[in-house]
Amino acid sequence: MDEEAKAGPKPDSNANAAAAVEAAAAAPLPPSSSEAAEREAKAEGAAEEEGEVVERLVELVGEIAAISDFRNSYRRQFCNLSRRIRLLVPMLEEAKEAPAPLPAASEAALRRLRDALHGAGELLRLGSSGSKIFLVLEREKIMKSFQDITARLEQALAGISFDELNISDEVREQVELVHAQFKRAKERSDSSDDDLFNDLISVYNSSSSANVDPDILRRLSEKLQLVTIHDLNQESLTLHEMASGGDPGAIVEKMSMLLKRIKDFVQTQDPEMGAQASATDISPKDNSTCPVIPDDFRCPISLDLMKDPVIVATGQTYERGCIERWLEAGHDTCPKTQQKLPSKSLTPNYVLRSLITQWCEANGIEPPKRSAQLSNAPVSCTAAEHNNVFELLQKLSSQNLEDQRGAAGMLRQLAKRSAENRACIGDAGAIPVLVSLLSTTDVSTQEHVVTALLNLSIYEENKARIITSGAVPGIVHVLKRGSMEARENSAATLFSLSIVDENKVTIGASGAIPALVLLLSNGSQRGKKDAATALFNLCIYQGNKGKAVRAGLVPILLELLTETESGMVDEALAILAILSGHPEGKAAIGAASAIPVLVRVIRNGSARSKENAAAVMVHLCNGEQQQQHLAEAQEQGIVSLLEELAESGTDRGKRKAIQLLERMNRFLKQQSQAQAQAEAMAQAQAQAQAQALVQAQGQADMRSLLPTSSHIPD
Repeated sequence: MDEEAKAGPKPDSNANAAAAVEAAAAAPLPPSSSEAAEREAKAEGAAEEEGEVVERLVELVGEIAAISDFRNSYRRQFCNLSRRIRLLVPMLEEAKEAPAPLPAASEAALRRLRDALHGAGELLRLGSSGSKIFLVLEREKIMKSFQDITARLEQALAGISFDELNISDEVREQVELVHAQFKRAKERSDSSDDDLFNDLISVYNSSSSANVDPDILRRLSEKLQLVTIHDLNQESLTLHEMASGGDPGAIVEKMSMLLKRIKDFVQTQDPEMGAQASATDISPKDNSTCPVIPDDFRCPISLDLMKDPVIVATGQTYERGCIERWLEAGHDTCPKTQQKLPSKSLTPNYVLRSLITQWCEANGIEPPKRSAQLSNAPVSCTAAEHNNVFELLQKLSSQNLEDQRGAAGMLRQLAKRSAENRACIGDAGAIPVLVSLLSTTDVSTQEHVVTALLNLSIYEENKARIITSGAVPGIVHVLKRGSMEARENSAATLFSLSIVDENKVTIGASGAIPALVLLLSNGSQRGKKDAATALFNLCIYQGNKGKAVRAGLVPILLELLTETESGMVDEALAILAILSGHPEGKAAIGAASAIPVLVRVIRNGSARSKENAAAVMVHLCNGEQQQQHLAEAQEQGIVSLLEELAESGTDRGKRKAIQLLERMNRFLKQQSQAQAQAEAMAQAQAQAQAQALVQAQGQADMRSLLPTSSHIPD
């Protein structure tokens, strides 16, 4: 995500939030926001053609997913609401494939869901870009709004028919879980922070700033997260936008006064509060002028020139001392972006430190002195080892190809030996340097670099460092164009990184899946194994399944099932079992004439293979093509095989076999009834035809007895 997207909503988004705030000040928030949402939704609905409602739902969820930065006293409630709504994406994606036209009941249910999402979006925008002080002062209206939106979403989901929308079993379970969460949330009422509200009222009622308890102001600053110049300016900007949109009354005046007192307090504190724009401690050698420090060289917390810049897991850079104090205070978010930090590791930013030193020397300023930080190396990493890693990093950063190749090879070996080495190398800042060399044209260096990243990724904290350093596109580049060894280790690295759920989305969006499918098709034996394990992990995420199917994965997997000597049967079936629960995967497997192959596996495969083959069959023998697939499976002699699997298979294999046998028995019964009806109809037709023939013959005989015209007298 780029910096602009991280920073939060644009001014016009703030204006929308301000309008919502204005409505809240004039009337109870829930009716105001929900009625406005309903009017807007109805106006849109009148213009919508049938079938467009699903597309609009997908757009709404996408808009809601882009709303973030809930830095306020209701952060948990906003995050829960946003998370639950995002979990509806797989259902909506599958609903797009539902047969048109939708039944009237389903169409109405989806429109109710759309209306509820409109209201949820307005509330979430208010939580993201609205005033933090306002959210506390108007706590009763905010909590009532949460209850209203939660109830509407729960009711909308209760009216959706999964069968009519052709929703898969896997997605159905997920949506049912979300529905249950909304139902529980509707039945309970979360309490607001009474202490925070009382502190605000206490400050407001004080006659002057001098009479306010500093401890109260400190608590307000921390709880409202108004701790930096940026935070205070953003809150001030929000209040200005509220006022410019039409003065909503005394509440803006009250908030402005409260903000001023908090801001006055914060700006009088020492730099440890992270907000005062104090003078930096640079000392010019020439006292005539003091140059303006570039913003990139200032710590976002203290606004001072950085002495020891370090990178946190979100990719932002801070002065080591400032960010350490922030973390020691119990915070687990990035101060600038407010994203939750997946780890609290700090990576030295050697490049920025070098640029700061060059700038100081060019401007006649004494370069800032670092306090001794060698002690910050991991306890398990000795000073000698740390120095060795640092020397290797210097060689890795040089322009000499031999030095780069040798250093990459050494780091690869060090990272392979122990967890302590992996932590030491990661803490030393090696990962961004290694990532920059993924595109090298030197084959050996590229192999060393990608394998070093693979070894480093085993250490949990390094996974986040690799992702935040932007390594995935480079790894995919190696996966497409590297040597076979480099491609193998690229696939293994993607597998290691994809263990973290958030990384599955990032990797899937990078174009890695088609490259992995290609490696599975034409790679070495080891390369195919690595590609299969990576694809299995990535396809656990619903959004990656369609990408894998469209990349041509299904025919390759079925081919591997027929090549028993490849040793890839278990891996291929495991992936097929995941894909068969997705509409595109199910269609592709059915179109590839997979039934005979699957029956062969159930007959001759391992216990795990039989289990997964039966799981694929369960998905295939459901829905529109059910009769066709069951008939084909019966012809292949699957009934006796399923009876055997139901007796002696794995627990999951038994369940799948029993499911298939029940469907097969219903199918055979229907087939028998249909055959009996057909025979009865044929017999009735034969009898009718025989009776008609007899009647016709009788009429002919009667005519033969009548006298002819030659026998009639004149």
